[in-house]
Amino acid sequence: MALSDSVMLRGVHSLALDAKGRIAVPSRYRSMLEAASANQLVITIDTESKCLLIYPLSEWELVQEKISSLSSFNKAARRLQRLLLGYATDVEIDGSGRLLISGPLREHAELEKKVVLLGQGNKFELWSESIWQQTRDAYIAEAGSDATMTEELEQISL
Repeated sequence: MALSDSVMLRGVHSLALDAKGRIAVPSRYRSMLEAASANQLVITIDTESKCLLIYPLSEWELVQEKISSLSSFNKAARRLQRLLLGYATDVEIDGSGRLLISGPLREHAELEKKVVLLGQGNKFELWSESIWQQTRDAYIAEAGSDATMTEELEQISL
């Protein structure tokens, strides 16, 4: 079952990273992730921000197919392939509802004890709490600027 056929991943959750580098997946997502991907997830780096992207396996396979189909002769595409596919790490939610975040991934996102799990519909982002707060505040400060609004965004009414 594709994730888009079920509940979306949304919300902001403050979590603790334990001494072994694990986070507890919020309980509200566990049964949905079990149904969508048998608790199989893929974690990779974000190429634009100091955070991690966490995909249910079924969603990651769609992303990987798109990335893999890009021409390796295009420098930007090759950079994307090397980073997203190169750092992609298969993980499984354990019996206690936890995910183990590898050392290289934790290092990239500068994760320490306090982290933020941010739902993005088909995936989560995992941020250091302090980096997320700085980024969020910068986004909010930019929100009032007309320069950040594209024609596409101007069509949305909240």
